[in-house]
Amino acid sequence: MKKKALIFGITGQDGSYLTRLLLNKKYEIHGIKRRSSSINTDRIDDIYEDINSAKNLFLHYGDITDSLSITKLISEINPDEIYNLAAQSHVAVSFETPEYTADSTALGTLRILEAIKNLKSKKKIKFYQAGSSEMFGSSKPPQNENTIFKPSSPYAVSKLYAHWITINYRDSYNIFACNGILFNHESPVRGETFVTKKIISGLVEIYKNKKSKIYLGNIYSKRDWGHAKDYVEAMWLIMQNDKPDDFVIATGKQYSIKQFINKVAKQLKMRIVWKGKGFNEKCYYNNRVIIKVSRRYFRPKEVDSLKGDFSKAKKILKWKPKYDLDYLIKDMINEELAKFL
Repeated sequence: MKKKALIFGITGQDGSYLTRLLLNKKYEIHGIKRRSSSINTDRIDDIYEDINSAKNLFLHYGDITDSLSITKLISEINPDEIYNLAAQSHVAVSFETPEYTADSTALGTLRILEAIKNLKSKKKIKFYQAGSSEMFGSSKPPQNENTIFKPSSPYAVSKLYAHWITINYRDSYNIFACNGILFNHESPVRGETFVTKKIISGLVEIYKNKKSKIYLGNIYSKRDWGHAKDYVEAMWLIMQNDKPDDFVIATGKQYSIKQFINKVAKQLKMRIVWKGKGFNEKCYYNNRVIIKVSRRYFRPKEVDSLKGDFSKAKKILKWKPKYDLDYLIKDMINEELAKFL
């Protein structure tokens, strides 16, 4: 019997990679996308247009902030697995739109869990909630499933509510509900406003003489970066586990944004030089400034250091990352260079 998956957030980075993974595993996939005046399915258009994949891929209009549409869709589709990847997922934007962030990221999860709880189905629906390393905030690294959460943004606080309401519904209503606490993960289809994509697309454009400079915030914040291809496999493994549980998914390695920039420049064979300190620190290439630090890109409350300990996932799920940061950067650079062919 073919398994049926319902993906909220199918048009995002993780949604597109998860869709490919599940199609390879012969799932029937139903994806929820928001109604928009512009086409927002570019990450999955190639799958949707492939005649073989299209037989098993169905898109529906819906919204994580609309409980009626969520309940109707879950009831009609009656999936085996639900993956909630939908959210207002940009940390900096969450300071600008805290209420919408809470509505979509926190209450969106509650709406799905309520629908599962109230659905009179003989099938036991499995639920996956996409958590975030941002929930750890200012907690000292390395961070694992037992680390105290200290969220430092409306986004992180909203994700923390989603995390705990998932556990609460699992314990209260015997729902197969899981949390994946995913550390930063990137890919060639990462959104343009995220710092890794901004750095790589910016440096490629500078390398190709199509741009003069880019502006960044805290270049000394440290992150644990992995590849989205690895992380969606972890999501699937979490759902195949014998019992519902929560897992940190990470690489266990940490780099500053400045180190990330240096790696990108090295792969592009750009000889860059850093000069100055603090807000006056600048990056030079061919004797001209190409990166400047700007106060505008600092968050009201910074998260300085995230590094995950994925020992539990390694032991129970037999999961570990296949791709390192250098591979990830190469993959993202190649995608940007292809635009100039």
